[in-house]
Amino acid sequence: MRLETVMIEMRDGVKLATDIYLPEGEGPFPIILERTPYGRKIASRSELTRDEFKARDRAAIAAFYGEHGYGMVYQDVRGRYDSEGRFTKYVHEAYDGYDTCAWIVRQSWSDGRICTLGLSYGGHTQVALGSVDAPGVVAQAVDSGGFANAWKNGARCFGAFELKQVTWALAQAIMSPEAKADPVMKAALEAENLRDWYQRLPWKPGHSPLRHHPDYEAYIFDEWRHGAFGDYWRQPGLWAAGYYETYAPTSTIQMSSWLDIYPWGQAENYMGLKKAGKGRHFLILGPWTHGDRSVTAFGDVEFGPDAAIDSWCGDWRSYRLRFFEHVVKGKPFDEPPVRVFVMGGGSGRRNGDGRFEHGGHWRSLADWPAPDTAFRPYHLHADGSLSTERQAEETASLSYDFDPSKPVPTIGHALNREAIVVPGGIYDQVESEKLLGCQAPYIPLASRSDVLAFQSKPLKEDVTIIGPVTAELWVETDGLDTDFTVKLLDVYPASQDYPHGYAVWLTDGIMRLRYAEDPEKPRLRKPGEVTRIEVTLLPTANLFRAGHRIRVDVSSSNFPKFDVNPNTGEPEGEARRKRVAVNTVYLDASRPSSLRLPVVPNASS
Repeated sequence: MRLETVMIEMRDGVKLATDIYLPEGEGPFPIILERTPYGRKIASRSELTRDEFKARDRAAIAAFYGEHGYGMVYQDVRGRYDSEGRFTKYVHEAYDGYDTCAWIVRQSWSDGRICTLGLSYGGHTQVALGSVDAPGVVAQAVDSGGFANAWKNGARCFGAFELKQVTWALAQAIMSPEAKADPVMKAALEAENLRDWYQRLPWKPGHSPLRHHPDYEAYIFDEWRHGAFGDYWRQPGLWAAGYYETYAPTSTIQMSSWLDIYPWGQAENYMGLKKAGKGRHFLILGPWTHGDRSVTAFGDVEFGPDAAIDSWCGDWRSYRLRFFEHVVKGKPFDEPPVRVFVMGGGSGRRNGDGRFEHGGHWRSLADWPAPDTAFRPYHLHADGSLSTERQAEETASLSYDFDPSKPVPTIGHALNREAIVVPGGIYDQVESEKLLGCQAPYIPLASRSDVLAFQSKPLKEDVTIIGPVTAELWVETDGLDTDFTVKLLDVYPASQDYPHGYAVWLTDGIMRLRYAEDPEKPRLRKPGEVTRIEVTLLPTANLFRAGHRIRVDVSSSNFPKFDVNPNTGEPEGEARRKRVAVNTVYLDASRPSSLRLPVVPNASS
């Protein structure tokens, strides 16, 4: 491979460091582009496979694709590593990506066709440039990233702020060009302890763990304080849903996982681009944490050897190649439109590594959601039961005190950058002294007075769900604002290994009440006002075995996955006070709070 390093000039004069690898021989060649904030010369963990525990370096990946006639272009995004400019997360990627593609298609070694790939932020950069119809783009392998709507998922979650943004910012500030050039700044950032800082929210500009790097602190508070859905969130790097009709005419693979934060957005992008008639589209959703597609155990749970993507695709690198060859050269690509891993069905025993065997299997679908999906409501009853029978009581409700100084801790989650604060993956829903926010006695989370738990009777037959999950709640608060959270669990019966049973976290969601009616026009609550809200949980897939119970937990915090609502109605990211709110969920015939599950026929039927 021939290597050349150039500085490509953007429309505002900023130059971005770019490495170009070209195959031997005469061109022109189709080009594969990856734009990254993680260092264009640094090996990416996105290239790990089940059989390769050390990622190949960039040159080796370029050589792999070069053997098949592709040139490879790696670029540091603005303000990162060797690129000029100031880094502001997400907002420059659309037009910097456009300008890069426009430059590539003008080169004599380019045949005018560009494929893109990348994990996480490398997924965001792909969808951003696709949203502005960057020239030449024909195929995208989008891995665990790419915002359909960052206000709803990925940066905020229906109003609540996702604290993974802070963890990412601190880690990346430490590796920023500014910190590398200033040993004092780097040492100060490295000395900060996020576990301590998270226990002293809310923060103020200049008085946060990011205060040593003003640029990174500024963009975090910018995201935090843009509470309403407005022009900030309509930018092409943050809102692909607003650009589907004018998106680049490209085919895509959208891939994410149940234990990540992105399956909602990638499913939305799959549906939106397909509806807009933009090429062929494929959706892959596995049981992994962020980007860990060749691993089978996460947290306390083992999914079995088939959980790795390598079990059916060979490996992710060769799968992407087959996809690019299909789009660029017309070669066959005989893959189902949607492939998902259905969690569950395992023994429920403790394996030799001490992990809980939840198991699972892959399933191919004709579309998303599956055409044979029945969206079945499970109603929440005041006696704590959960059933398909609608509430009959004329008046019924449950209330609890939500104290923002004592939020419900995150246990098992779809967080991708919080491992230093809360371990990722699935755990039994029991508090632990090792987890942030947990307090003695360390007993089941549902025993808290501010958690409403609704549980079905033991199932008489297997129930399989695949798809989007939503909750309809009728709620009231005596505060000016508050949050409502919903969590879905698969509750195993007691066994010799787990005599107290085991509650498997499957998915969750949150709604900030001020945005319930209109995300663009937040409205504070009035005393005695009852509001119907819809809480969107991340999509999931699970087999509930006969004898198991389906459980739904309702509360008002999930920390540190999300920031904690102070209940005071103060502007987002600027709160200084806290108050205890009395929150109420109505559970009667005229206000029938429920969870809607996407039930599909069992695989054996």
